Amino acid sequence: MKILYFAWLRTTIGCAEETVTPPLEIKTAGALVAWLKDIDAKHGDALSRPELVRIAVNQEFASPETAVAPNDEIGLFPPVTGG
Repeated sequence: MKILYFAWLRTTIGCAEETVTPPLEIKTAGALVAWLKDIDAKHGDALSRPELVRIAVNQEFASPETAVAPNDEIGLFPPVTGG
């Protein structure tokens, strides 16, 4: 599974993208974010407030309940505001 990080998530975690193999029981985007949070301290810091993280699955906006699969591309980014 390819994970893409944007904005302050990328800065905090220290990379723009990574490939991960979550356990088979990870079936939703929300479960994936919770699992990623426990990888290490940097991921934990970046994902400590999952309500602030927006998710895209295969370049489509998604909710925490959206299903994910091993070959998906997951984008994680903060809310975006305009002005």
